[in-house]
Amino acid sequence: MNTVLRATDSADFLGLVPALAGFTPRQSIVLVPFQRSRAHGAMRIDLPRDDVELGDYADTAIGLVSRVSGMDAVAAVVYTDDLPLHTPDGMILPQTVAMEELLAVAVDTGLHIVDALCVMPCGWSSYFDDDPELNPLDEIEQGAEIPGVPDVSGDQDAGAELPVVDLAEKERVGRALRELSEVLAHDGGTHDERENPQALAAALLPDDLPMFFETVIARPDELPPFVTGALLWCLERPPLRDAALLQWATDLPTGIRAFDAQIAFSTTGRAVPDDLGQMFIGQGEAPDAERLLVALDVLRRAAASAPRASRSAPLTLAAWISWALGRATHAQHYLNAVGEIDPGYSLARLLCTLIDAAVLPEWTFRRGRGAE
Repeated sequence: MNTVLRATDSADFLGLVPALAGFTPRQSIVLVPFQRSRAHGAMRIDLPRDDVELGDYADTAIGLVSRVSGMDAVAAVVYTDDLPLHTPDGMILPQTVAMEELLAVAVDTGLHIVDALCVMPCGWSSYFDDDPELNPLDEIEQGAEIPGVPDVSGDQDAGAELPVVDLAEKERVGRALRELSEVLAHDGGTHDERENPQALAAALLPDDLPMFFETVIARPDELPPFVTGALLWCLERPPLRDAALLQWATDLPTGIRAFDAQIAFSTTGRAVPDDLGQMFIGQGEAPDAERLLVALDVLRRAAASAPRASRSAPLTLAAWISWALGRATHAQHYLNAVGEIDPGYSLARLLCTLIDAAVLPEWTFRRGRGAE
């Protein structure tokens, strides 16, 4: 069931922005696209750095939000920790120059400006006012208090940290991965009778990889160490990793196609079908968000449990899923962690290139979902 959010004035609108974005922004500019009087999600960008050319910054930001299908208007909100500057001629709001540049580009693009507001630690105000005045923050009804809307009190970084896993669990997963790798290294040869029976049993999981990947997200709660170990073993192999990601983003039949295509590419060099490859760069049909959210939880826990050298794959897939869901800030957090472990990890570098170029998936704009 959709929750309808209505605003009668600027204070009401500011109360709805966190609900549209999915979090309460900090040190950000949020652009809210409108079609007639209906808002379609929200796009968050970092405040411009001092070394950034504001014209380029505004062109990129308005260019991105303009891709939302059917939009004809935009609202802009600055969230800053800075305070206004008080002068003999009146109060000057933070980021005034940046906001003027953004609004000018928006108007030149043919967009109507719905509102332009600034939220500061001392209050909120409007860039439209010739002589702006501070309004108290308690006028803004927080998004977390809106019926039907989940808690959005955290900022854009909230929820990016990996879950806490105790040392004993990490040791169990590390040992499971090591013993399973030794069993699988025999590749059908004679097994040592001293090998762990759990490792021998887990070695059978990759026999039907699509079904294994499906089972992982069908029953994701508290995966046993040897199942987590088997998952990490698979994700360390790029063809299996990529097939898993495509399956989690779609369904089991697509996963089977993706697995067959990856094996064919590895053995014969036959190209992966375009519809499968396009999803990696944000093109084509939108992925299944509910499946991705489950997979994201699995990957985050797997990364938290894994030995450091085995974290790059689950972290990179967590980054891709975050990016696919419009959470570029979370994606960058995971990619930074990968960079500390393996700066040359190829899939992470591809994703970094997309994010650095401000590329968001096409489906984010088609569906009018929040993006940041």
